[in-house]
Amino acid sequence: MITDFSLQQAFESLTTKIAAVVFYAFDVNDISVPLVLIWLICGALVFTCYLGFINVRGFRHAVSLLSSNKRSGAKGEITPFQALSTALSGTVGTGNIAGVAVAISLGGPGATFWMIMAGILGMSTKFVECTLAVKYRQINADGSVSGGPMYYIKAALDKYKLPVVGSILALAFSVFVIFGSAGFVHVNQGFVQLKTVTGFDNAWLFGIIYALLVAAVIIGGLKSIARVTSKLVPLMCGIYLVAAFFVMAAHASAIPAALWLIVQSAFSPEAGYGGFIGVLIQGFRRAAYSNEAGIGSSPIAHAAAQVKDPVSQGFVGLLEPFIDTVVICTITALVIILTGAYQLPGLDGVQITSGAFASVFSWFPWVLMVALLLFGFSTVISWSYYGLTGWRYIVGHNKHLTQLYKVLFCLIVSIGAVPNMMAVFDFIDSMIFLMAVPNILALYLLLPEVKTDLQQYWQRLKQPH
Repeated sequence: MITDFSLQQAFESLTTKIAAVVFYAFDVNDISVPLVLIWLICGALVFTCYLGFINVRGFRHAVSLLSSNKRSGAKGEITPFQALSTALSGTVGTGNIAGVAVAISLGGPGATFWMIMAGILGMSTKFVECTLAVKYRQINADGSVSGGPMYYIKAALDKYKLPVVGSILALAFSVFVIFGSAGFVHVNQGFVQLKTVTGFDNAWLFGIIYALLVAAVIIGGLKSIARVTSKLVPLMCGIYLVAAFFVMAAHASAIPAALWLIVQSAFSPEAGYGGFIGVLIQGFRRAAYSNEAGIGSSPIAHAAAQVKDPVSQGFVGLLEPFIDTVVICTITALVIILTGAYQLPGLDGVQITSGAFASVFSWFPWVLMVALLLFGFSTVISWSYYGLTGWRYIVGHNKHLTQLYKVLFCLIVSIGAVPNMMAVFDFIDSMIFLMAVPNILALYLLLPEVKTDLQQYWQRLKQPH
């Protein structure tokens, strides 16, 4: 007879095997370097160089596009800003709060420098992803949009006379994004912080309430999600950053020294941090987890933007890693370094960040709890749309099957706060990083096309109107 315990053991065994393959690592000076991280970093470097550092020279234009209201006649479901907000809500989350603390505790202050470098490189990857997502999207009969890596993966391999391989990889990506969309981690982290601050200890009730709130948003589809995230993202970032600036103001005189420590430690780290390679890997790993450049998630949101030219949304997309990693993650890092919280014994992850803020505001754990809940909630609703897009790619746009996915998603969210789910977390992480394999491959194959489109775009901008 099969018992719950034996099923759990079987799942944990399967998850361990999958994670061992996905996060296969080789040692460099006794530092474990995950192969998938190299895959992402190499892609970002190639895209940056091949497109002539578009992440730097295109930044000003990207900001100007974000404030533009010229969308007459443009197809799509949501505004470019709403697409950016939806994508940001999927990346700005617990990683910006807890993950940065982990990177610094393991790699020292120098990890911050490499985190910033990875974020800047990731801007080029996002540019390529978002451009292709809009270029190869499908406008459905009802005016809705279907788009994302699964569509340009298929298109890329069709161009290279490998349609069967393209179909397989597009389906594989869709499966990965469906499983990766499960919101366990964010629900669980939100509950942990709520329990720590308030003492509330009913995981099931928390999960049910959380799921009902998610259902209230996602039942209205992408436009409902975009409306919520376009208001939630600025609000949650504002709350968090205002608190961070107060902490930085309290340590204003130490900021120059902290910045110098970040740069100095990046190139001459203390031996206890694993040397140069260890610090670099910690920074790049945190950036990859945080902004998801190359994973292929946020292009799904950008595909629905109301734009005429795919390249213009590529520019908007490159702002994502800048906001997520270069701004928010760096400010978190500065707060942790300025307060010295990463050196306190017995603290881990979100406890380090919470301790850093609490050193100035004793009541800050309450603010952090609200921030974590908002960050987590926005991430969950954005990923629900990513998963739904993968689901529809496989089963079609049948209304009943769409509702079935939403019900299943909310049921999964409702049990996300239950403890002892590390095997589930590992499984979801594996699925998310598996998305990068076919996605980056397609980006390489279509990169010359993106460069040509970019050159034509610049030429059109120079023409008098």
